[in-house]
Formats: sequence, structure tokens, C-alpha cells
Amino acid sequence: MGRLFGTDGVRGLANRDITAELALALGEAAARRIGKTDKKARGSRRPRAIIGRDTRISGEFLDHALAAGLAAAGMDVIRVGVVPTPAVAHVTATAEGIDLGVMISASHNPMPDNGIKFFARGGFKLEDAIEDEIEALLDKPWDRPIGAAVGEVWYDDDLAEKSYVDHLVESCGTDLTGLRIAVDCANGAASVFGPEALRRSGADVVVINASPDGRNINDNCGSTHPEQLQAATVASRADFGVAYDGDADRCLAVDGSGNLVDGDKIMGALARQFRSEGKLNNDTLVVTVMSNLGLVKSMEAEGITIVQSAVGDRYVLEAMREGGFSLGGEQSGHVIAAEYATTGDGILTSMLIARMVKMSGKSLSALVSDIPRLPQTLLNVSGIDRNGLDHPEIVEAVGFVERLLGDGGRVLMRPSGTEPLVRVMVEAPTQLQADGLAELLGDAVKKHLTL
Repeated sequence: MGRLFGTDGVRGLANRDITAELALALGEAAARRIGKTDKKARGSRRPRAIIGRDTRISGEFLDHALAAGLAAAGMDVIRVGVVPTPAVAHVTATAEGIDLGVMISASHNPMPDNGIKFFARGGFKLEDAIEDEIEALLDKPWDRPIGAAVGEVWYDDDLAEKSYVDHLVESCGTDLTGLRIAVDCANGAASVFGPEALRRSGADVVVINASPDGRNINDNCGSTHPEQLQAATVASRADFGVAYDGDADRCLAVDGSGNLVDGDKIMGALARQFRSEGKLNNDTLVVTVMSNLGLVKSMEAEGITIVQSAVGDRYVLEAMREGGFSLGGEQSGHVIAAEYATTGDGILTSMLIARMVKMSGKSLSALVSDIPRLPQTLLNVSGIDRNGLDHPEIVEAVGFVERLLGDGGRVLMRPSGTEPLVRVMVEAPTQLQADGLAELLGDAVKKHLTL
């Protein structure tokens, strides 16, 4: 059996993989592990957790199950309702007496999925070693607290909303009056928070997909399906548009002509803006191995150093913290601005884009036009054994493609950390080459690893 925790918590099909029983057990185990930390500093106070969730209907029963597990193991619990993932991280980092943040979300995944991720005191995602300790506790017997030693549970839907939106507006620190911004909320956790933060900063906001019903999250909308946003941006004559995912920890953009601006271009433009303000620590941008070679080469040509991490915003953040860097992220739209946040924050990213556009006096299109994108093809191959990428025939196929491309492109093949599939990525001098070589590698994976 593989590791329970992936690159972004525990994730799977709700009520089959992510069950109420698992949520309760994870709550108990997390409370037992976190409850051991800083007992002296807490004094007589019980450890305390907050739980937030996105708009998926399954989040409701998982919320109650997690609260029950945490309280059963002696931890007080504040349920904060539907909030973005970065709001949970922010409150865990800034509110007094919070020892653990819990977010129930499967991010950009389809509605039937769900997931559970934990934040340590300070707002950072738990280290892999601590997640492993929590997983190990799931099967170990323990003495349950009784009487007054069990935790209390209460609901406070104001705790996250006010402090988080205030934080976003303060972080932007710019009057956005005069900007019209189209916003696709993915019928997710940003449906209230995103438009409110932008409007409070002065922007004229055109909102789509902000009517969650528990079942329509990410449904042909948001950052994974930007077509509606592209049309709305052009139709409303917005200066640009932004699209969040279900839990609002990522953001993609659209320029005024409806052209998609991915995370790579967003990071490149923000890196230059940060450097001009003296905020790009060590003139370095942290990206993952999935970032396009065009971004890497353009940044290096401008004297901005690129540091590459493994895929996953947690690994981007680890590299940022190790090197003292201030900006990093992923092509998918996870952008981490360390001065303001401890995790990827889609709403914050959209506000930093707006700030950049307003301060520069340039269009978003102009700000990203000189950040090239090498033709790239990404295939997701499902229904295969994700652990067999070292098969000799696959290794040979990858070697063949790499020799063919030379310095003019690259290949990346990896198992997904959040979904049951293998990702095959090829960059090449032309789109035709990228498509053909990616298909060749995808066929090799299917041939040798089909379950």
C-alpha cells in the first residue's frame, strides 16, 4: 500500500476513498500528534484547530467527521465554514491560539472528489515526516480522554472572512479604481471572497460562476476551464480576467483580448515587478520542473535566477524557505508571495496582477508579451500502474525522445500526486513535434503499464 498523503494532503473519491470513517480517524490521529507539540507554551489550554471547506456537498459530512475526531482526541475545534484554502492558512498563522488548520477540498478536481489537508501553527503545510507520523497513528491503540478532557466544537463564520479579506486588501495596498476585472469563481470557495476583496480595493468586478450549489464546483468553469472567462472578459470589455479553482489556491488570467495567461507568464511578470521594487529576494524565482523552458530562458536572460523544485506548491515553498526567496509557484497557477502568504493564494495573485497593471500603466498583454512559451504538450495517462515508470521499454522511449530533441526541448514523465494517472510532458521547437512525441511516449506508457 502506498503513502496515504499525496503532494497536497489525502485525496480521492468522496464517500469511497475519503469516507467519514477515514476523516474521523485522521482527526483523532492529527490531534494526538499535534497535541504533543508545545505543551509548555500552551499551559492549561487545550490544543485548538480550525476546519474550513470548499463548496462540495461531501464537505459537509467530512467537516462534521473531522470535528468529531479532533474533539474526541482532546482538541477544541472551530468550524469556519466555506472558505478558501489560503484563508485557513492565514488564520492558522495569525489568529491567537490556533495549533492546527484543516482544509477539506480537492482543489481543481471534479466535484465527486474531496480531500483533507493540514496546516501547522504558522500557516505552513505539515512536513512529510509529520504526515507520516499521523498516518502511523491510524492503526495504533490509544487511551481516549474522558469527561472534561474531550474537546469542544463551535462554529464561527466570521473568524476567517473578515481577517482574510482585510489581509488581502492590505497586501494589495493599491487603489484599483479604473480597472474592470472579470472574475470566474469556479462556483467554489472564492465566490464571496474574491469579488469582495477586489471591490474593496476599488475595482469594477464582473463576476461569473459564483453561485455554488454543492454540485457545480469546477464544472466547466474556473482555472481548469477558462473558456467562459475568456468570453466574459472580451464581452464586458474588462482590462483582464482571472479564474480561480475550487479552493482558490490557484489563479490563471486572461488578457483583454481573451488570451490565456498561465502561471508561468504570471510569475515572470510578477518577478520583474518585484525586482523593480526591491522585493525579489536574491533576484530569484522558484518554479517547478513543469514550468516552460521559455520562462526559464527569458528570466535567465534578464538576470533573474531560476531555482526548480519538485511538482507541488509545498515543494516550491520548501525551496523558497530554504533559500530565503520571496516568489515562486507553478505553471498551473499556484503562486506563492512569501511576504504576504504561506501557501498558494489565487485571490492574492489576482490582486497582485491588478496592482502590477495599475502601477505600470500597461495592459496585462504588454506585461507578458515578451515571456515566450516553448510549444508544450501535456498528456494525462490513466488506468495504468503509476509505479512502473522504470520499465526498460519506457526508459528507452524517453531516452530516444531526449536524444532527438537535444537542447531544443525536454521530456518530463511523472506520476500525479493528486490523481490516479501519469503525466507525460514534452516541449519541442514546434507544436507538431511536441504533440507527436508526447503521443509516442503516452502509447509506450499504456502498452507497458496498463492495469
